[in-house]
This record gives sequence, C-alpha cells and structure tokens, in this order.
Amino acid sequence: MKLGHAMATGAVVAAGVAAFLTVPTATATATHHGYEPVLNPADFVKVIDNPYFPLPVGRTLVYRGIKDGRSQIDRVHVTSRTRKIEGITATTVTDVSTHRGKLLEKTTDWYAQDKHGTVWYLGENTAAFLPGGKIDRSGSWLAGVKDAEPGIIMKAHPAVPQAYRQEFMKGNAEDTAWIVNRGGKLTTPARTFRHVLTSLEFTRLEPKVIDQKIYGRGVGIISEQAVRGPKEVATLVRVIH
Repeated sequence: MKLGHAMATGAVVAAGVAAFLTVPTATATATHHGYEPVLNPADFVKVIDNPYFPLPVGRTLVYRGIKDGRSQIDRVHVTSRTRKIEGITATTVTDVSTHRGKLLEKTTDWYAQDKHGTVWYLGENTAAFLPGGKIDRSGSWLAGVKDAEPGIIMKAHPAVPQAYRQEFMKGNAEDTAWIVNRGGKLTTPARTFRHVLTSLEFTRLEPKVIDQKIYGRGVGIISEQAVRGPKEVATLVRVIH
C-alpha cells in the first residue's frame, strides 16, 4: 500500500467530501437539514460481521500512536452489552486512550449491522480529560436525540468512490468518509494484512484536517493518520480475542 497516493489526492477528496455534505445519501429523505436516513429495526441483525468492520464480542484492539504531541495507547473493546437506540439493538464498544498510564479520553460507541451487511453508527458518549480536572464532552451524540441522525461506518460492499455520512448532529458531529482505494497490503506490528481498504475522512467542522484510515479484513481499522492537519497517527499493534 502506497500511503503517498492517498495523501496526493487529499485536496481533491476534501473538495469532493465538502460538496457531499449538502447531498443526502441514497437511503435518506429530504428534510430541513437534508439528511434523514429511514431505518427499520426489523432490518437489523444481532451479529456484526462485516469483513472490514467486524465486532465479535470480547475482542480488544490495541493501537499505539501520537496525538496532540504525546504518545498514546488506544484500547478498543467490544463488550457484551447492548443498547436500544431508535428501536435498534446496538453493540456497545468502549475506546480508552492513555498516555503513560494517564487517562486521556474515554468513549462509548454504539454500532449495529443491517441484514445487507452495512454497519451503522448510532451514537457515542465521549469524554476528554483536560488539565485542571476539566472534561470535554463535545462530540457526544445519540441518534434520535436533539435531531441527531445515524450514519454509516462501513458499507456492505465498499467500493471507490463511495462517499457517505458517518454521523450527523449539526455543529457537533458531522464526519464523512470517502473510499479511495481497495487492494494492496500493509504490515503492522500485529501482522501483515492483504486486500486492505483505504478511506479518507473529513468534517466541515475541521476544514483543515483530513484523516486516512486503512482497514484490514477480519479486523477493522489497522492504521490511521492525518494526511492534512496536526500530526496524528495510530497503528494496530495487537489483537486480543
């Protein structure tokens, strides 16, 4: 996998994703903010086994990287807990970030997979622990609350150049993603992955930042880095079953 290719396309993708922000997805109907996915709880399944975003209960993914100028360890754990969100039973995933044992951020995310294989993102509760004991909870949202809408975290059949919203709460959570490449391989400390999937992510709330994510089959995110904006990188180092 040549990461430089994705970096070179960053400006083009940023413009494309920015334009996409005004266009509803195929599963949406027009409303006052132009995005209103219609989801039927009966169309969802219990197990999340999308090849590029599987969430088997009990799995923990460990990442090492750099954020805000500090080394960071991220532990993403798929719990056995579920939560009903707009009638859909969602899987609860925790994400804990630390720096030399000090808690930096703790997030709880909720995902669910429809019967076609697409994984939907239904909300997150995030807390960033700042100096002086302050806690920043901005970015938290829940589908159906304060006009927040669910988004897609991974398509059933991702292909270039699909683009989609990952979340939507106006002014608070507006991440979008664009599939830019399929194929190639990437070696991480965990192992070598083949047939990887690469996406770029953008939000109009941070117009100078573009993130690249690489997904490995059977695991999910194996690498993440900012290709525009402040240095940020995370690499999968261990998979705990």
